Amino acid sequence: MEPINEAHVSEPGLVVVDVAAADDATALAFQQLLADRWATATAEHTTRDAGEPGVRLRCYLDAPAGRLISGWR
Repeated sequence: MEPINEAHVSEPGLVVVDVAAADDATALAFQQLLADRWATATAEHTTRDAGEPGVRLRCYLDAPAGRLISGWR
């Protein structure tokens, strides 16, 4: 995965989420759970790293600081 840069976390409430999962369906389902709760820039697909198990996915959340934890229900 590409490194996280300053623009990704330039203000409070911006969150970068790196997901590792056994398969595409699991990673995309988890991303959808996040997207259902917060404004999310979603990934179109997962990636596979040669020699590594499972898949990877990165998404970006805009979760105002006061709502990050309270929004998870």
